[in-house]
Amino acid sequence: MKPNDLNNKSKDELNLLLVDLRAKVLKLNFDLADNKVKDVSQVKKTKKDIARVLTFLKSQNKNSK
Repeated sequence: MKPNDLNNKSKDELNLLLVDLRAKVLKLNFDLADNKVKDVSQVKKTKKDIARVLTFLKSQNKNSK
């Protein structure tokens, strides 16, 4: 996920994206436990995407005040 992608989304879209990413991490963790995941780095990449979205949301809140 690119930072430019986040700039083009509204606050509601970012919150929905955050929920989806958290659900994806949960599913990946379960699949990892069952040895169904072939690309183990997906968990790390998804967690980084969550951090990017949270950071962007926080900076938006700070700028709007």
